Amino acid sequence: MPDALDATPYDALLLLSFGGPEGPDDVVPFLENVTRGRGIPQERLKEVGRHYFRFGGVSPINAQNRALLDALRKDFADHGLDLPVYWGNRNWAPYLTDTLREMAADGRRRVLVLATSAYASYSGCRQYRENLHDALAALENEGLRPLAVDKLRHYFNHPGFLEPVIDGVTEALAGLPEDVRDGAHIAFSTHSIPTSAADTSGPAEGHGEGGAYVRQHLDVARTVTEAVRERTGVEHPWRLVYQSRSGAPRIPWLEPDICDHLQELHDAAVPAVVIAPIGFVSDHMEVLYDLDTEARAKAEELGLPMRRSATPGDDPRFAAAIRELVLERAATERGQEVARCALGALGASHDLCPAGCCPARAPRPAAAGADSVYA
Repeated sequence: MPDALDATPYDALLLLSFGGPEGPDDVVPFLENVTRGRGIPQERLKEVGRHYFRFGGVSPINAQNRALLDALRKDFADHGLDLPVYWGNRNWAPYLTDTLREMAADGRRRVLVLATSAYASYSGCRQYRENLHDALAALENEGLRPLAVDKLRHYFNHPGFLEPVIDGVTEALAGLPEDVRDGAHIAFSTHSIPTSAADTSGPAEGHGEGGAYVRQHLDVARTVTEAVRERTGVEHPWRLVYQSRSGAPRIPWLEPDICDHLQELHDAAVPAVVIAPIGFVSDHMEVLYDLDTEARAKAEELGLPMRRSATPGDDPRFAAAIRELVLERAATERGQEVARCALGALGASHDLCPAGCCPARAPRPAAAGADSVYA
């Protein structure tokens, strides 16, 4: 057994995720949770729910989170890091408030939070911080002592996140027919968001022109493409594209859509494509439906050879990256200088989200940031 690693001052890690239904009866209640306050009729929710019903009403995200939990616990134990790992969701059981209540009952006092979103954006960062605030306020209203929570920095460019992505793209290219492989285009895909949300993502001084959300994805795409070139000797053309749009048509969202992009590739006589879902930690519903179902059907309709690369999921290198991020943040909180791992041109992200970072349309309090009331 290696020497114990020091996570002081933290006494737990919380995996914070989106959640998803685990059976047909869960689908509409889950979607009601996701869309609460938007006044969307149940008929529309049932229409949206067809994506889940296609897979038996089960979202893969919960099973993937369980696999990641197992990978984290194994990695921590193998390296002598005595830090319990909990799991809470935004929209389905285990709900975040219930998990924080459990942590408080277990005597936890200072918690690090790992969100299953690697990039800066309102829905991928600030909203999770708002969820944390609401859950901590609920505990306080119950007479429980709220926990102190800190959120791990964005890890989109950590080697342990990117190396599995690079492997996945390389393997997907190798899976294409040899006669079209070298001419293949790489479509780096991520979740589309409103352009207004993209422009205000990240710290306020970097707002505009897609903000941190687009800059971070572009940096990942360049880094992956260069790594693939070094491995294969081929420099593949690429583009950042978007998927999973859910907003009203009158509201501008990031484009191009992945299926529109496939049509453009076909029209330009591109011989093949690899779709690399760099915006996603694991193969959850947006990957299985929007890419493996809809985009694949579009590619087949066009006669365009296509492969989809893997996400990090529960790759041991990703689990090791989380351990490194935990120890990095713990050492920083103890006043020690640490080396921060990051690939690409942007460097390591901030530890503490500043005021004005990824703002909501209507101001709401958030935990785990410079403007938090729970510290």
